[in-house]
Amino acid sequence: MDALANLLAGLLVALEPANLAVAFIGVALGTAIGVIPGLGPTATVSLLLPVSIMIEPTSAVILLAGIYYGSQYGGSTASILMRVPGEAASVVSCLEGYPMAQQGRAGAALGMAAFASFIAGIAATLAVAFLGPSFASTALAFGPIEKTALVVFGLTLAASIGEGPRLRAWAMVAAGLLLSTVGVDLISGIERYTFGNAYLRDGLNVAVLAMGMFGVSEVLMLAERRTKPKSTIAASYRLLDLLPTREDWKASLAPIARGTVLGFLLGLLPGGGALISSFASYVMEKRISRHPERFGKGAIEGLAGPESANNAAAQASFVPLLCLGIPANVVIGVIMGGLLMHGIVPGPRLIVDHPDLFWGVVASMLLGNAMLIVLNVPLIRVFVMLLRVPPWLMAPCILLFCVIGAFSINNSLFDVSVVIASGFVAYGLRKSGFDLAPLLLAFLLGSLLEENLRQGMILGFGSPVVFFTSPISLAFLAVASLTLLLPAVRQIALMVPGSRS
Repeated sequence: MDALANLLAGLLVALEPANLAVAFIGVALGTAIGVIPGLGPTATVSLLLPVSIMIEPTSAVILLAGIYYGSQYGGSTASILMRVPGEAASVVSCLEGYPMAQQGRAGAALGMAAFASFIAGIAATLAVAFLGPSFASTALAFGPIEKTALVVFGLTLAASIGEGPRLRAWAMVAAGLLLSTVGVDLISGIERYTFGNAYLRDGLNVAVLAMGMFGVSEVLMLAERRTKPKSTIAASYRLLDLLPTREDWKASLAPIARGTVLGFLLGLLPGGGALISSFASYVMEKRISRHPERFGKGAIEGLAGPESANNAAAQASFVPLLCLGIPANVVIGVIMGGLLMHGIVPGPRLIVDHPDLFWGVVASMLLGNAMLIVLNVPLIRVFVMLLRVPPWLMAPCILLFCVIGAFSINNSLFDVSVVIASGFVAYGLRKSGFDLAPLLLAFLLGSLLEENLRQGMILGFGSPVVFFTSPISLAFLAVASLTLLLPAVRQIALMVPGSRS
């Protein structure tokens, strides 16, 4: 009852005109930067830090938080329509959303992404209010050893996402890990694989690689097809006809529920967050599905689960920040910097010393998710009509989109050359039957793995045994081993005479 009373008090704070205004600005900006590849919530939140200093602390956090979870909504739009991930966590949305768009079901995909995000966002926000503070201590148990095991588990999931033989998927994981080592070693300061190029000292940018591998390669595939498939044309452009059907909801409700719970739990953990949550949900739905062969070809449950997971994780990631002072990811770390600039130290005393801020921010998430659904659903009809653009015009538009997005990150023509080069390489890989998703996901996890692995080895005085001394680490490694071995065991069982009967 105390939590309910506090949440109601927080609603009064969130409903103040100034806080309502900044919440709307935040979610609208978040949606926009999610749709536009290259910007991302990290850069936008960083750019708006000076603005946040000029307003009240509660309003500042509401603004920055709205940008973050709003970007989770917007990121799926470009993924579904053009196969260009607007945000890192939206990579998984390409796998099922884009095939649905190619089948003339872009409206159902966009609608389910919006509704799944809304349901998960509301549920996760209520969980933050009622359960978050009590679960916050879980994050304290996650040091470098536990984070390493979590990332290893994430890599096994990345390999499970790829279509085709497992060996090819693991080859893509290895390539992604190799690409993640480009740049300056954070511990020794030695340059690795930079070949004397100053632009590579900071490593490759994930947004640039994503736009090249998914966007530019899709342009080349469109150019190769030349003619536009008839199935991409929707039968009707009335909004009610474009929304998910009863059958879609029947297939998606359980994945939404599972994705919300999984996303909330992983969002509480440092190093977890929206990325691991989204493809963990995808792998789970594919494994428990009665028709796994549908995945990769437009299975709506493979879109609904990850969309709910990444939004639930985005909301849950505020728990370790506000309750423990531990940023769960880079964006949350920037928001923490904004709090510190206001002279507010996030941690266990925040709820006691600044209850209006804590409960006001939590309550604003309820309002922000409602604003997002009102903003996004009416735009579905507009977005779907973009698919009527012929491929000879759509292809250069996607290419221009990717080039401008890549250049806008660092105002660098080198990034433009990387996006073009990675697009040609990805095109060759796709033509050879390789799946690109494991490569990009492994690249995203590679730097996190290296950092925590080396820190863990230092704590263990160079002995890898240290990773088997923590119960949490041992549990993640055991689950990763099962994820890796079960497909092999299943194949062996099928080879045994009489096993098919």
